[in-house]
Amino acid sequence: MSTLSAVLIVKNEGGQIADCLKTIEWADEIIVMDSGSTDDTVAQARAQGAKIFVNAEWLGYGIQRQRAQEQASCDWVLMVDADERVTPELAAEIRSGVNGNDQSKVYALPRLSYCFGRFIRHGGWYPDYVVRLYPRDAAAYGDERVHEKVRYGDNMSMVKLKGQLLHFTYRDLQHYLVKSAAYAAAWAEERGARGQRASLLQGVLHGVGCFVRMYVARAGFLDGPQGLLLALLSAHSTFAKYADLWTRGQQKSSGP
Repeated sequence: MSTLSAVLIVKNEGGQIADCLKTIEWADEIIVMDSGSTDDTVAQARAQGAKIFVNAEWLGYGIQRQRAQEQASCDWVLMVDADERVTPELAAEIRSGVNGNDQSKVYALPRLSYCFGRFIRHGGWYPDYVVRLYPRDAAAYGDERVHEKVRYGDNMSMVKLKGQLLHFTYRDLQHYLVKSAAYAAAWAEERGARGQRASLLQGVLHGVGCFVRMYVARAGFLDGPQGLLLALLSAHSTFAKYADLWTRGQQKSSGP
């Protein structure tokens, strides 16, 4: 029988990591790569039987996921985050895929996000398919600082599962804003390092386009007030990415 490593990268997730780990306790091993938590994340993960590793040198999400995968010893990797929950239906599909052990396949999980008091099913948020289940020796994450993706060979195929991966994404508005600002900074830093620049007009146009796409084209309005709020916040976040990149270009042009 082929085996499964459930893998997480975490930092200061003491408030929710136990609930996540309980939904994957059936995995053959659980690997937790901690990025330097100052709360009880490590203690809670260890109490749930996880194997703990620590690397606080943060080089981005992609690199940290690569580090975590290097600690896995099983045939297959299931990558999850502390704010996600594997439903029983999804767990059954994952076990079936692992037992089949078809090394030419990777599996995409449909993620259903809970945000600001309701599950979000429109605005392009659902089904939010993410490749999270894959053979350990045939696929791995890229080195992107944010929005990292699993890389796999052209000879491999992706299979979409049906069971839901629940995503409890933002605790409150402040959590959203802090997390969004961190993503914007990482995005701008990555592109700035490549020599890319942006204008504020690009930020405005991309922000407006984001709102129209989410709220109108993808029917975000069907999610009620939460749909409107998310479309507005996403537009703001999109603008912030380009504004951050623009400011970095201005600083380089003016010098110290």
